[in-house]
Amino acid sequence: MAEQREPSSDAAPPKRPRASDFHPEVLRLFDAYVHGLIDRRRFLNGAGKFALAGVTAVALLEALSPRFAEAEQIRASDVRIHGQTVEVDSPRGYGKVRGYLVRPAGPAGKLPALLVVHENRGLNPHIEDVARRFALEKFLVFAPDALFPLGGYPGDEDKARELFAKLDPAKRTEDLMAAVDWVRARGDCNGRIGAIGFCFGGGIVNQIAVRYPDLSAGVPFYGAQPKPEDAAKIKAPLLLHYAENDDGINKGIPAYEEALKAAGVKYELYKYPGTYHGFHNDTTPRYDEQAAKLAWSRTLAFFKERLKA
Repeated sequence: MAEQREPSSDAAPPKRPRASDFHPEVLRLFDAYVHGLIDRRRFLNGAGKFALAGVTAVALLEALSPRFAEAEQIRASDVRIHGQTVEVDSPRGYGKVRGYLVRPAGPAGKLPALLVVHENRGLNPHIEDVARRFALEKFLVFAPDALFPLGGYPGDEDKARELFAKLDPAKRTEDLMAAVDWVRARGDCNGRIGAIGFCFGGGIVNQIAVRYPDLSAGVPFYGAQPKPEDAAKIKAPLLLHYAENDDGINKGIPAYEEALKAAGVKYELYKYPGTYHGFHNDTTPRYDEQAAKLAWSRTLAFFKERLKA
């Protein structure tokens, strides 16, 4: 019997849209939409002015929305890692916080720990994938889900944003701080812990650095900065990543830098030319491959130096 083979195809995969495919005003509107500053109707009304022939405002929104499966790098079933869902006590928050714990498969001894903090949509598939990427680099990784008190990430980005806005900010923050305490106290943690977060999560990383002077390393991606009087409490080394086109976040950089310098904090700050808020998120067109890979390589080197040395 002749060997059966899969049919071959020379067809190129469909081209994924990039930030340069959209008018800058559409990207600005989308940024305001995902951060809850405008609703869906206002986005569609504003974006409709820039829709080209045959492309509706609804189609623009769809094109800008995440495509998790297409961007996934490490599957949950990858035999090189072991992942599980766990619940952590949070007495000063909502009582419990759930998260995704992932580490290298097989015996590895005590490992440096990383907390991975999501954007304002809870623990979605992209952040779980980011956690797995770090686990392959021999870190003990915990990615908490701040939406757990309201049922967890709902599988829909719009619903996730709506739920996120209903959380009590103080309790939400305490849940994430409880995650820091829990992962650091684990017997398989070597006592060193770093934190990385994106957008909302970047702001949380800055807050973790304020709360925990013994944090080994912090990497906020385009995160909101703490107040200067709080920044003065930071002792941890920081690696700060910012997009060039991100006025809302970038306006806080000068005061933050001034406070970090005054406090004697060791930090590195990079602003990536031509990029937009969310440039590291490879599930959306705002992803900038060159900048994201450079930021990732810098991040890995930073964590390995601070947590594994």
